[in-house]
Amino acid sequence: MTDHAAGTPTGTGTDAPTDAPDPVREGRPGTAEPSQDGTAPPVAAADAPPAGPDVAQLQDRWRRALADLDNLRKRYATELERERGLERDRVTSAFLPVLDNIDRALEHAGADPRSILEGVHALREQALAVVAGLGFRREDEPGVPFDPTRHEVVAVVDAGDADVAPGAVVQVLRPGYGAPGHQLRPATVTVAQGPAG
Repeated sequence: MTDHAAGTPTGTGTDAPTDAPDPVREGRPGTAEPSQDGTAPPVAAADAPPAGPDVAQLQDRWRRALADLDNLRKRYATELERERGLERDRVTSAFLPVLDNIDRALEHAGADPRSILEGVHALREQALAVVAGLGFRREDEPGVPFDPTRHEVVAVVDAGDADVAPGAVVQVLRPGYGAPGHQLRPATVTVAQGPAG
């Protein structure tokens, strides 16, 4: 009571106990340490969901991606069929002149046999030119080294009976057709065998 009479208010400044716990220093729940500018940082709610699209949005995106993929597959199938048709047209058109010349040769089948033979040779050269124009070279050279990617061996003969080195092609029984890196048909050949060791 005398303190009140002396005019010293209780619970202020100097009369406050110095050992009272400070909620900021104690780190009690619901309090945050002030930043350097004196303002308290915002406290994030522990139960807040992470930011981002919800399940409905993800399902919608998934359905759209599936629809786009299906449309792309259908478009590709249509384009592939169209390209195949164009390629068939191109190859058939390349062979039409050969067929025309065969028809002409048959019309004159009763003529001189020598001219028929010349016509057949001309047709052969024309057909070879068409195949070469499509990118496949005729391979029928004897004496070249055997290449398993270009040749199919049907017989091995003694190198002494042939004028070729051992391991080389002796005779081409059926020509092959191919391009670098892509063999349409291997050549059927016989190959020289070296002397037995």
